[in-house]
Amino acid sequence: MRWSLDTLYTSFDSEEFREDLKRCDEYIKNIKEWVKNNLSTKDDPVEKIEEFIKIQNEFYSLFSKLSAYTELTLSVEAKNEKALRTSDILYGKIPELTEPTSTFKKWVGSLEDIDNIIEASELLKEHRFYLKEIVRRSKYLLSDKEEVIIAKMKNTGSNAWSKLQNLLSSTLLVDITIDGEEKHLPLPVVRNMAYDKNPEVRKSAYYAELKAYEKIEESSAACLNGIKGEVITISKLRGYNSVLEKTLMDSRMDKETLDAMLSAMRESLPYFHRYYRKKAEILGHKNGLPFYDLFAPVGEADMRFTFEEARDFIVNSFKGFSKRLSDYVKNAFDKRWIDAEPREGKRGGAFCYNLHPIKESRILSNFTGSFNDVSTLAHELGHGYHGACLVNESFLNSDYPMPLAETASIFNETIIKNAALKEAGKEEALTILESDISSSGQVIVDIYSRFLFESELFRRREEGALSVNELKEMMLNAQKEAYGDGLDHNYLHPYMWINKPHYYYAEANFYNFPYAFGLLFAKGLYAEYLKRGEEFVESYDNLLAATGKNSIADVAAMMNIDVHSIDFWRSSLKVIEEDIEKFISLT
Repeated sequence: MRWSLDTLYTSFDSEEFREDLKRCDEYIKNIKEWVKNNLSTKDDPVEKIEEFIKIQNEFYSLFSKLSAYTELTLSVEAKNEKALRTSDILYGKIPELTEPTSTFKKWVGSLEDIDNIIEASELLKEHRFYLKEIVRRSKYLLSDKEEVIIAKMKNTGSNAWSKLQNLLSSTLLVDITIDGEEKHLPLPVVRNMAYDKNPEVRKSAYYAELKAYEKIEESSAACLNGIKGEVITISKLRGYNSVLEKTLMDSRMDKETLDAMLSAMRESLPYFHRYYRKKAEILGHKNGLPFYDLFAPVGEADMRFTFEEARDFIVNSFKGFSKRLSDYVKNAFDKRWIDAEPREGKRGGAFCYNLHPIKESRILSNFTGSFNDVSTLAHELGHGYHGACLVNESFLNSDYPMPLAETASIFNETIIKNAALKEAGKEEALTILESDISSSGQVIVDIYSRFLFESELFRRREEGALSVNELKEMMLNAQKEAYGDGLDHNYLHPYMWINKPHYYYAEANFYNFPYAFGLLFAKGLYAEYLKRGEEFVESYDNLLAATGKNSIADVAAMMNIDVHSIDFWRSSLKVIEEDIEKFISLT
């Protein structure tokens, strides 16, 4: 249940790692010299752009290996001193490329006939989207000197705050009494108790978790204020109207799409409120569902899996959809690409890290044997499969935006749910159905609360730093608006702003609505699969392979989906609403 990183590097002291670190410095030196010697005139633009693209692809492939090994090590060993020191070294190298990269982007943006230039080269045509994005966004670039200052200051600003928050949350031990015994457990272990069959365990874990956050609330608030303050300042300097505008541009998504999706989500909230009230009734609550029972299992079925059983179930379930997907997943388990064991020093939650240069991925989860854990593994393996569909693209064309990042993962979850339902008896079917609705509720209702919170956070952070009490109040208000009377307002989660690491990514703000996009887009794709059957699979793989070099609207159009239409989002939500009706009728 622990991964191997040996195909990246065997250690920080290995000859290969040290040599690649040196090569990294050589690349940076060569890039700086090349820009200085070649971009003083606009002569030979085709040849110059070709050469720079080749250099970038080579450098970032190398750098991403080094940074991946470092960050993956830190994700399971938060106090690893060599990894922490190497992370600082690597982050220190990025600002050195800021000036030459900025110069190149401005130079491309100044070319008068970019379309004809692109048409003159196969390599440039392959990177058309990348180059057109440079032109579109060149107006937001500052002077070379300002860009260098910003990049360097990030290392002692947002990057440092992010590292601190990760260290605080990864090493936080929760004091909890279990069966009369006082224990000090890692946060992910206690968080997973929310799925326990025993209501007293769930409730105790909830109170112990909230109490534990008090140890790091002031430092976490300082981290959050520091990061968001920097983001606001830089966005204004660049000329964006808001941080949301920048996020949408980074996401290759327009405001029309976001508004259509959010409108449909708001319309669907009453359905979710009915579900929460029904679940509360089943569990014996009268005033809505308390937060500590949000993930409580429903039904008599006790669906538990060993790690090996989870592997076999996932691999076999995917065979019915695609041999390529099933083979990918089997390989991920066999080659030890997955770290699933919860332990001290390991970060909570789950993620997938695609390693494009070596055509592999690494998946982190905190597996305890629940069906939800199985679904989470399938979800993260979807991210890995997405990466596998992009291995033949260049490094620059393998970078897809956040909203499309959730497509394959949630598609995988849907396959797993339906496979489980086929084999399930009545009680198991109820458990699976409820688990899936609960998961959708997190992506629609809870994500909406996080969007509300972050919108308010940016609005108020412009006026000054926010206190712990203000942050808690804002989170509670956002949860009340999103969950409505579905939750008992006496038992909410005021510290969700500490729990979710997404708020602490300075380069990925509003890391919430992309999940909703991914869920609903994947639901729409799955409906298309049910119509088309086996012929859909190749189109699906092609869609995933195109996500690095197209806008969201153009990727969706490959499947004849109009993301500007509220009716598309309503149709995807309708699938969940029908499941809610089915759940209520079964109970």
